[in-house]
Amino acid sequence: MGVVKAAVGDAVVTFMWIFCASTLGAATSIITNSMGAGGLASLAITTSLIFVISVVFGLIADAFGGASFNAIGTIAFSIAGAGGDDDTLMSTAVRFPAQAIGAAGGVMALLELMPLEYKHLLEGPTLKVDLHTGAIAEGVFTFVITFVVLLIIIKGPNSLFLKNWMLSMATMVVILVGSSYTGPSMNPANAFGWAYVNNKHNTWEQFYVYWICPSLGAILAGWFYRFVFPPPPPQKPKTA
Repeated sequence: MGVVKAAVGDAVVTFMWIFCASTLGAATSIITNSMGAGGLASLAITTSLIFVISVVFGLIADAFGGASFNAIGTIAFSIAGAGGDDDTLMSTAVRFPAQAIGAAGGVMALLELMPLEYKHLLEGPTLKVDLHTGAIAEGVFTFVITFVVLLIIIKGPNSLFLKNWMLSMATMVVILVGSSYTGPSMNPANAFGWAYVNNKHNTWEQFYVYWICPSLGAILAGWFYRFVFPPPPPQKPKTA
């Protein structure tokens, strides 16, 4: 029953996350146009928006008992030795489909509710290079952001503000670098949501670039973190 409850929480949180995170481009455009700003100011606004939704969704995820909107991130934390007791392969096999359903629902709701003048700013992960280059890029981007997230969450400052600001800046850097390659997505559920709406969810490109390679990247990041920061050895029970 615990796994089912977690899956439901994941579906709801992923729905909300995709709905909100996918509006970042439109929100940035509205704010920059109203301010007459651009360039670095636009980057600062986007980074600030990422920071806000990171804080908000961290609280929402906690309220749902540790809900997640990225299964491969959960796997990476488990490998690194920082996962929850319920973060098993079996639970992931149940929770990932729930996240994918939530993501598809979030995209469909967003496309339905977004005003027409801003719909052109909505775009999911898109392959802009050849297949193998995109696959490698998505794997590398996922490895980098996952390792950085592990480092910040586990070894970073105790301040919630500083942690989320560091996460926001790291995310913005990867998005900027990856925008000319794959989007990037770094989240199979997010990629599935947009692919489903565009009827590309059952293509080799979707599985290879946006599922297989980011999953490998996240797993390698978890193991690399564990290699760099090995968990303490288990304490031997004291004898009388």
